[in-house]
Amino acid sequence: MSKTLLKNAKVVNENQIFETDILLDGALISRIDSDISDEHAQVIDLKGDLLLPGIIDDQVHFREPGLTHKGSISTESKAAIAGGITTFMEQPNTNPQTTTIEKLEEKFAVAAKDSFANYSFLFGGTNDNLEELKRLDKNACSGVKLFLGSSTGNMLVDNEEVLEKIFTNTEMVISAHCEDESTIRASMAHYTQQYGDDIPIKLHPIIRSSEACYLSSSKAIALAQKTGARLHVFHVSTGIETDLFTNTIPLEDKKITSEVCIHHLWFSDEEYEEKGTLIKWNPAVKTAADREKLWEALLDDRIDIVATDHAPHTLEEKNNPYTKAPSGGPLVQHALLAMLQKEEEGKIGLGKMVEKMCHNPAKLFDLDRRGFIREGYYADLVQVNRNSQNPVKKSNILYKCGWSPFEGVTFGSEIVRTFVNGHLAFDQGNFSTERKAKRLTFNR
Repeated sequence: MSKTLLKNAKVVNENQIFETDILLDGALISRIDSDISDEHAQVIDLKGDLLLPGIIDDQVHFREPGLTHKGSISTESKAAIAGGITTFMEQPNTNPQTTTIEKLEEKFAVAAKDSFANYSFLFGGTNDNLEELKRLDKNACSGVKLFLGSSTGNMLVDNEEVLEKIFTNTEMVISAHCEDESTIRASMAHYTQQYGDDIPIKLHPIIRSSEACYLSSSKAIALAQKTGARLHVFHVSTGIETDLFTNTIPLEDKKITSEVCIHHLWFSDEEYEEKGTLIKWNPAVKTAADREKLWEALLDDRIDIVATDHAPHTLEEKNNPYTKAPSGGPLVQHALLAMLQKEEEGKIGLGKMVEKMCHNPAKLFDLDRRGFIREGYYADLVQVNRNSQNPVKKSNILYKCGWSPFEGVTFGSEIVRTFVNGHLAFDQGNFSTERKAKRLTFNR
């Protein structure tokens, strides 16, 4: 059957919560109304469970090509749909890096065959690929990624003349990792001299400091203001950075936007002693005071998006001494559950959560008919049971790397079903053998 009728849904959409039925016809939502009937549709009774737009994650590292011992487009997108993420935008620091149009299209070819979720990729800017970037069609992919601080993959862009040319020569959203490299290198040299390779993990947010983040973010914003570029600052991690962003104009009118990641909203430096390098990220998880400022900025709309920065590494890699332990961790399976837990705790409302994880990514990246529950839009939907005891343990982790920083946490919600383009891709723990994911298209 190409039609599916969802009965008794409790929809969260565009800051409203309401009970309704929803009729899916092929890939699209055809009707939203009370008491729909259709004799040609397969009927699924949601029994009052929440129904959300599929989560759109604008920042993941799925490790393919070249790093597939950590994860792949197939394995990590499968974990994503189990976590209610129906759309992802993957980063360019793979091996080889996504810094040519040829390599970009090779990734699209893999995703077309293997991905469980809708997909696009960011094109990596470097010190020496400006001409290739100029050739890139603005509708080819979700945007351009710049590493203004070095991270996994060594794609640092530190030539200021080239940087200004990149900002001047693209119409696409420029998403930036902002940490000042010279500040970090000086701190790293100081502590390496003192400790060698075995630097205490608690010093990670001192080495990759708030000052390093602020200096880089403020420079990037100044350059965007000078050139008129469209800048999106990835994974804001400090309280002082939040004052760089505005909430006085609607998202649609912002030229400079920002996001925060799940780990910076959940963890603080108080947990380094227990979690060690499992919560080593770049930018670093910082203080509880920083975390509170991030929440404030998210709620008052200085921060526009919540993402994961899903970046798996093996436990063997993570268990190395500090200087050799890579930064990053797996999050797509548990990101929505973590935010729902914070909603239960009173930190954020359901409407605001959906705005930051669904509506705003769709708006910011100009996605075609995604991110909302509307008639005529793609049927990317997530059913959530709010009355569940859902412990995170090795036996139910789907990431290829086999671990989660949330191990030991019991969430109070469960992802029941995930629809991708109207197709029931994940159903009560079971995955469809068919993959109906689509390459993202844009209204630019």
